[in-house]
Amino acid sequence: MNLLSFCFRPFGHDSCICGKFESVGREGKDGLLWYRDIGRYGSGDFSMAVVQANQVLEDQSQIESGSFGTFVGVYDGHGGPDASRYVCDRLFRHFQDFRVSCTVETLSRLVNCNLLLLCDYTAMSAEAQGVLTAETIQRAFHATEEGFTALVSESWATHPQIAITGSCCLVGVIFQQILFVANLGDCRVVLGKKVGNTGEIAAIQL
Repeated sequence: MNLLSFCFRPFGHDSCICGKFESVGREGKDGLLWYRDIGRYGSGDFSMAVVQANQVLEDQSQIESGSFGTFVGVYDGHGGPDASRYVCDRLFRHFQDFRVSCTVETLSRLVNCNLLLLCDYTAMSAEAQGVLTAETIQRAFHATEEGFTALVSESWATHPQIAITGSCCLVGVIFQQILFVANLGDCRVVLGKKVGNTGEIAAIQL
């Protein structure tokens, strides 16, 4: 899994949104195109668009905003919708769970088992204080993958087709003006950056 983080400065006005978006943009559907116009979230503005390429939509996406910052997920399914739907339903939940369940007691138990390197202990200590780290996202990815693998094993006898489904996964999290990006598969983030006062936008693949 590739993980990247860097300082992020939103172009929109400052605002603080906890739990819900300040305003949800207008939604519309035109044939196989679904879109949501500009809406507001904790670090600025957002818009979304989805074009259905297959008879059954295999892709999923989500935006969540709250005290943890803003979480954006894009899940590019293949072989069917099962994997991408599972990821969309579980990954953010695991992300939240790992942020709130990392207590000092948990840290002590792990350290006593000699399972952590110093860098892991530092990262988890930061999580215990409510700070988001790259390791938080990594553990959410691992938990989701393990959960889907277990589901495939359990469903094999009655639903063997689930074993041929999969999903690329692309996640961006904005926390305290830091952008974390994680991806599995061939999905990539492209950052649009203003070029001085020229009015042009440069596309930067992260």
